[in-house]
Amino acid sequence: MPISSAVQRYDQLILDLDGCVWVGDEPLPGAVDAIEALRDAGRGVAFATNDSRHAVEDHVRKLWSIGLQASIADVVTAGAAMQHLLAETRPGRTVFVIGGDSLHRHVADAGCRVLNGTDLASRAEVVVTGHSERLTYDDLRNASLAARRGADILATSRDATLPMPDGLWPGTGAILAAVEVGSEREGQIVGKPEPQLFYTALDRLGEGRTLVVGDRLDSDVAAAAKAGLDSALVLTGGTNREQAEAAKDPRPTMIAASLAELVLGNG
Repeated sequence: MPISSAVQRYDQLILDLDGCVWVGDEPLPGAVDAIEALRDAGRGVAFATNDSRHAVEDHVRKLWSIGLQASIADVVTAGAAMQHLLAETRPGRTVFVIGGDSLHRHVADAGCRVLNGTDLASRAEVVVTGHSERLTYDDLRNASLAARRGADILATSRDATLPMPDGLWPGTGAILAAVEVGSEREGQIVGKPEPQLFYTALDRLGEGRTLVVGDRLDSDVAAAAKAGLDSALVLTGGTNREQAEAAKDPRPTMIAASLAELVLGNG
């Protein structure tokens, strides 16, 4: 299956997952065919996601489940980036984590001591914020108190929403905003829109002209701009056409209704 002229000039692509390849547990129409067509055309493909709910292995299994072969080296996550940052800059620190089991493991594997469930939770030296579907007021209280006492706030993303089959759910950015307002402190972002995930993906892909494809202006397109990469915005997730066409800084290199339309020319 031939790829469109829009992507023929690129040697490799870095794809977002939520809102670009799938929504919830279901692949977006034509996404699998588009990725297979890219690979058949000899293009390198990597995946970079702000989703901290799942480990890299979970994303790889999910890609296989929708019919795409993938390895751990193909997927770069904000959770793994958080582990790397903590291991490099804050080993041995105490941490309070807002997030799922995967993010807790990343923090522990970085050599940090997780204080969740202890009487010292609100005195942690670092607050790590990711996506949590089990968020409680106690979580916000402990995180805010720790931050007021001087803890660093590190977050996997500032994505306000998460595309799901029944609409846009509150994302990590909504949780981070509550912590920031409650503590009157500002957090540091580890995932997109910071460019580190793309730098890691580029290290794995190698040299070549690269296109980033994602569904958010404030994370995917912004991170691509910081990394000096072209970007394509697809309208299957967190951005509608009016918002996309009005974007100025950052502005995507191109806009497409979907990954399938971008790669295959299918509307």
